[in-house]
Amino acid sequence: MQVQIRNLAAEEVGSVELADAVFGVEVRTDILHRVVLWQLAKRRAGTHKVKTRAEIARTGAKLYKQKGTGRARHGSRRVNLFRGGGVTFGPVVRDHGIDLPKKVRALGLKCALSSKAAQGKLVVLDEAKLAEPKTKALMGALDKLGWGSTLVITGVEVERNFGLAARNLQTIDVLPAQGLNVYDILRRDTLVLTQDAVRQIEERLA
Repeated sequence: MQVQIRNLAAEEVGSVELADAVFGVEVRTDILHRVVLWQLAKRRAGTHKVKTRAEIARTGAKLYKQKGTGRARHGSRRVNLFRGGGVTFGPVVRDHGIDLPKKVRALGLKCALSSKAAQGKLVVLDEAKLAEPKTKALMGALDKLGWGSTLVITGVEVERNFGLAARNLQTIDVLPAQGLNVYDILRRDTLVLTQDAVRQIEERLA
């Protein structure tokens, strides 16, 4: 797959051949769904917790005698019927993560990349660098390129000036190639890869 390379001045400065094994696979929505669920599950802290009946510091003595009062039968103040009592089947501290094979995760990335390529929303940038960390300068370049909601994937590290300029823009995400993931690809409209990112992605997935 042949794709034109652009720079931040919206000029075409060459072309690159993208590997079909990474950017041209069949897009499977079921795989994308599984990978996104796996990602979101791993993000959950799982620190929610309520006290059960066994953890309430309150007397366990019977409130009043079983019969003869005309009132409902009760045994303990710690039950969930009373204010301050324990919660039945409430949330406990746990890990929400689920297992997903590495091959499925890799296929999910290929499907997400191929989806953007098929839609014509995959752009290759020569380099993501700025002379100064100015958000205004970056906004001008993005307007010229016509990018709205965009995910930019750079090389090994995000260039400092580019990262500082982009962090004030709500519609722009910038990640190193190692941070590439299915959820961020799908949540943004345009995917921008630098030449270094393309090379690293192909080495990782091909």
